[in-house]
Amino acid sequence: MRVVITGGAGFLGSHLSDLFIKKGHSVVAIDNLLTGDLKNIGHLFGSQKFEFIKHDVTNYVFVPGPVDAVLHFASPASPQDYLEYPIPTLKVGALGTHKALGLAKEKKARFLLASTSEVYGDPTVNPQPESYWGNVNPVGPRGVYDEAKRFAEAMAMAYQRYHGMKVRIVRIFNTFGPRMRLNDGRAIPNFISQALTGKPLTMYGNGQQTRSFCYVTDLVEGLYKLLMSDIKTPVNIGNPEERTLLELAKMIQGLTKTKSKIIFKDLPQDDPRIRRPDITIAKTKLHWEPKVQLVEGLRETITYFRKSLLKRNK
Repeated sequence: MRVVITGGAGFLGSHLSDLFIKKGHSVVAIDNLLTGDLKNIGHLFGSQKFEFIKHDVTNYVFVPGPVDAVLHFASPASPQDYLEYPIPTLKVGALGTHKALGLAKEKKARFLLASTSEVYGDPTVNPQPESYWGNVNPVGPRGVYDEAKRFAEAMAMAYQRYHGMKVRIVRIFNTFGPRMRLNDGRAIPNFISQALTGKPLTMYGNGQQTRSFCYVTDLVEGLYKLLMSDIKTPVNIGNPEERTLLELAKMIQGLTKTKSKIIFKDLPQDDPRIRRPDITIAKTKLHWEPKVQLVEGLRETITYFRKSLLKRNK
């Protein structure tokens, strides 16, 4: 196959590029580098199976030649990013999704939309099944991301129903691993970078809010299986093992052997209290479930962050 990955220089986009090339496919990565980084895909530039186009997908997307699949992963993805870039976040969810769907329609290609567990908002149901409609505040600060993704899902489903396109929608739960940015703002990069630099680990709220962390290699395998499947409705991909953020911080303290203490700050508005996927559909229809244990994934991520800090400090 020849696939187009929007957001291809980002954390997930770069790992997806690796996976497709490893499986023998060709990749065209598109990114405007707002939050993506060429360092994430630098190792692929020598490959004949890889092309990179610097482009903002909220504008018309042109890719010459045949395309078998379009994977739309372009978007700021951490609360820090979408609070800094609220309007670009809304635009890439709306206009970017429209342009990516247009490319897939023109090429008669499969389309995979990267949606998110954020469509469930601050859930009142735990774990969250795909049938749950969510509890989202559309006018809160997180609404720019949540509603952009909800709109993107609605548009993708409309293209599927009206144009008969092969559309797949993944709802991604908290994912981590190498190539996350040190200043990403999410819990794992925050805790690791603070622990490695001797700063206090910043805990928002009382630390009892939960998340479910999936290692990136597990996630991209699930994405590949979903793209190749015939499932026409959204599918949760994530790790159902629920942890409190306080547990996570203490685990990172132990793995990094840091002397950094945990300090507590006020919880941001609309921060979800619980987050855990029901992966019944992924297990039964895709025969997918995560394999990498949290502690194993954290070790790999800490090693990557140590190297990143050394390079930055040289």
